[in-house]
Amino acid sequence: MDSVTPRKSRLARTFAKVLHTRAMNKEGCLIVEEERDKAVRESFVAKLFAGLSSIKASYAQLQYAQSPYDADEIQSADQVIVAELKKLSELKQCYLKKELDESSPATALLVAEAQEHSSLLKMYEITTKKLDSQLKLKESEIVFLKEKLVEINGECKLLDKRLNSSREQLLFPVGTELRPSHFVALLRQAVDSVRSFVRLLVHGMESEGWDLDAAAAAIQPGVSFWERNHVCFAFESFVSRELFDGFSDESVSENRRRVFLKSADWKPESKFAGFCRSKYLRVVHPKMEASLLGNLDRWNSETPFMAGFVEMARRLWLLHCLGMALDEEVAIFRVRDGSRFSEVYMESVSDEAFEASSEPLVAFTVVPGFRVASIVVQSQVYLTSSHHQPLV
Repeated sequence: MDSVTPRKSRLARTFAKVLHTRAMNKEGCLIVEEERDKAVRESFVAKLFAGLSSIKASYAQLQYAQSPYDADEIQSADQVIVAELKKLSELKQCYLKKELDESSPATALLVAEAQEHSSLLKMYEITTKKLDSQLKLKESEIVFLKEKLVEINGECKLLDKRLNSSREQLLFPVGTELRPSHFVALLRQAVDSVRSFVRLLVHGMESEGWDLDAAAAAIQPGVSFWERNHVCFAFESFVSRELFDGFSDESVSENRRRVFLKSADWKPESKFAGFCRSKYLRVVHPKMEASLLGNLDRWNSETPFMAGFVEMARRLWLLHCLGMALDEEVAIFRVRDGSRFSEVYMESVSDEAFEASSEPLVAFTVVPGFRVASIVVQSQVYLTSSHHQPLV
């Protein structure tokens, strides 16, 4: 009995091993089958997306071929779209009938992904072509607008010359006697042109990274400004000083109106041309010229900087000629720094000094004053006070 029992136990273990092995094989077959079904489904979805990508790329090609019209490209894209739609229709029928292609799903997946990437690449190429076309169109528009701008600028300059000419004719109509009031009106125009040029100068210096505070301190040392933007008055004082220097040096004894009209000549060989050159060399330092104008010809009046300077010089030269042609004596004066403010001879360019002191002092002259017969044109000055704390 005892010998039979071990044999039964060994037989039971053998049967158990066989049953376990069969169960494992059956489970392994199920796993393999599931993985295969999964691969088939993935390859089907990949084919679906590859077909859609191909249709999108062909449709983009079809649109691009419309303008400019390319019949061959349109036909080719149309054929691809029709073929891909047929494939998608076939895939739909296979899916509904549950007849998916189960042969080499891994290979089919790779092929579908490659097709999708190829379609995406084709779309990117078409997009690049579209952007290139748009860029060329924009460049042609820019060229056209630049040409139009040059044309408009030319027309504006012509109109500006006509306007200036008409203003001067209104100031000095033929047959009228030159009077001190003409000088005062022209002086205001000249001061406005100086101010406009100084704005161009300061803007150019700021753009080139100049230290405006240091430059203003070099022009007017020891002056403290009420506000930071008041440093422009220092530059205006410098430009005015150089332009008005020697204003009353010449005198004439012949017919004064004829001398005025003769002197107000803008030809390159005229006295004005020499005046313009000499004042340019005094106002614009070579380092400043190199910084603001670079390699441009400094006599190129097409640049805003040079156009502003020439217009300013023209106004000053015309004022100078008128001053010589008047019967009345024209005297220029500047206010001494540190003088007390006088409303008779001075006009302040800012009001801050009056709020800080009842007796403000002159820091420097911005624009000189004039005496024409009994008329006094006030000198424009920048004021300070002994209690003023510098902001700059």
